[in-house]
Amino acid sequence: NSYVAVALCSFPAGGEAEMVLRPGEQLNVLSEDGEWWNVVSLATGKECSVPSSHVAKVWHRWLYEGVSREKAEELLLLPCNRSGSFLIRESQTRQGCYSLSVRRTNHSSWDSIKHYRINRLENGWLYIAPRLTFPSLQELVDYYSEIGDGLCCLLKEPCFIQGAVRVPAQNLAPPVVVKKSALNWQELDSSALFSEAPPPEGESPVSLGLREAISSYLFLTEELPPEKGEKGSLWKSA
Repeated sequence: NSYVAVALCSFPAGGEAEMVLRPGEQLNVLSEDGEWWNVVSLATGKECSVPSSHVAKVWHRWLYEGVSREKAEELLLLPCNRSGSFLIRESQTRQGCYSLSVRRTNHSSWDSIKHYRINRLENGWLYIAPRLTFPSLQELVDYYSEIGDGLCCLLKEPCFIQGAVRVPAQNLAPPVVVKKSALNWQELDSSALFSEAPPPEGESPVSLGLREAISSYLFLTEELPPEKGEKGSLWKSA
């Protein structure tokens, strides 16, 4: 249930006063007093009171509360973000629905932001395309982090928050290296496969796991003799 607070605007805006907050900075909320919040920037350590409209609460690093379409575009187009950076924001017009905003690279022009509506079914499941539904936003994010499936690009990482550690949308396990077998099955002595006695360590070209797998297969495929009273058939006729 914990959240991260993020500055949405520069503060103070304009004038000759020293800039205390910049868009995208992570904030520590000291107190919430009506329309004014006391916050401290984790990027600079500066403390100030700001309008609550200048701050967004963020869950899971990508779910933003109270952020407009225009503000989402401003955050995602900051230099610290790149193609595949994304955020999900609560819909300001449709209760219970969300919008996914993704930054994409246009090689022939400037980067742009693509928006997708996330709809909710009566049973609570969510979808961008009706043929593909998800029980939660987290599962939706996990899926589109691995498969584009109609989106402009994969979801690579949440919109960067200055003062926070950059993390990918989903940490993938390293690829498994599969070694090509060096066995020559035509020259292999069958005793190495069917011997019940364990060979001296390091001398058998066949692993214990492979020998056990072959033994299990032969046992399961062996034809069992008919029970006494049966004449070669597994089923008795009346």
